[in-house]
Amino acid sequence: MVGLFLVYKLGRQLATGHVTEALHNAGRVWHLERVLHLPGEGLVQSLLLDSHDLVRLANIYYATVHFPATAAFLVWMYLRRPAHYVWARRVLAAVTAAALVLPFTFPLAPPRMLALSGLVDTGRVYGPSVYGPPRTDHLSNQFAAMPSLHFGWALMVAIGLIAATRSRLRWLWLLHPLVTLLVIVGTANHYWIDAIVATAMLGTALALIPRPRHEADTVDTADRADRAGAGAGSTDAGAASAGTGVGSAGAGAASAGTGAGSAGAGSAGAAAGSAASRGRPRPLPAQDPASATALAGTGR
Repeated sequence: MVGLFLVYKLGRQLATGHVTEALHNAGRVWHLERVLHLPGEGLVQSLLLDSHDLVRLANIYYATVHFPATAAFLVWMYLRRPAHYVWARRVLAAVTAAALVLPFTFPLAPPRMLALSGLVDTGRVYGPSVYGPPRTDHLSNQFAAMPSLHFGWALMVAIGLIAATRSRLRWLWLLHPLVTLLVIVGTANHYWIDAIVATAMLGTALALIPRPRHEADTVDTADRADRAGAGAGSTDAGAASAGTGVGSAGAGAASAGTGAGSAGAGSAGAAAGSAASRGRPRPLPAQDPASATALAGTGR
């Protein structure tokens, strides 16, 4: 996504040098908005100009929120909703790629450069400003107001978070594109139509790129957890097997010791029996009763 953004910036650079055409197109857009009875951009800017702090806050928001908010959104989606991350990345890439075409075919000066609008360049007057004088600003093409990627990306961030989460408060994410719209118009960096064109591009991309179901992220997250659990289980099983082996070896050693003890006990018993046999007097042989009587008679 970062690479595509850099390509987009390069494309805007290649489209520079169309000052006269860009100012002419700005007048055409301004008149078209009046024909369509769109509210004047000056209405929003007048609300900002009532407070010096508020207009500076709007300039800071315009300069610092656009890219970091989108990057944080993509990182969160990658970590927590991988299936929705692929979808969101493709949509943003499609919108950004389409935005490369318009600066070549329809260069457009922002309303802050159009004297007819009567709007104030709030960045230059109140600061901070992300743009320098058009003749010396080599980092951006200030004649590529249409479409507004500030608004297009902010709207996709809100839509992506609403689609990927289930909280009842998820609709509050729409405040991000709403505030962005008021900022880009109030600071005179974009027309209403710039946001309308960005919305049309985003709608087309969303219609062509299917959104994943919540189950896809659930299954993918479960697979990651299963793989992590399986690895931990294998490690525990290996450790248990090693412990069992150690226990078996110990039992074998104990059995050998028991056998040795039994053999020793047997030898000691045999020795004791032999000693007892040597210590007792040997019994006389039994005599026949008849023989005993004869011997007795002979003695008389």
